Amino acid sequence: MGGFSVWHWLIVGLVVLLLFGKGRFSDMMGDVAKGLKSFKKGMTEDEEAAAAAASAQRRIEGDRPIEARPATTAPADPVVAPAPPSATDRP
Repeated sequence: MGGFSVWHWLIVGLVVLLLFGKGRFSDMMGDVAKGLKSFKKGMTEDEEAAAAAASAQRRIEGDRPIEARPATTAPADPVVAPAPPSATDRP
């Protein structure tokens, strides 16, 4: 069972063309192309929306780039005073 030769692929292509017909096959390829174009357009719109949101965020923060913000530290744990000794703890 070796690989397919050029003749095998030509026969497969001819059978596919006969099954689907010339017009139907070209219509399917056109639909695939339209789908790819709409996908690319959607990706571009998403990138533009993200860029607009980032610029709006920079304007809110005083035109500083988001990466230039100083890092905030977590608040320190509050110091809890030890409980007074109970009556049973005294000698």
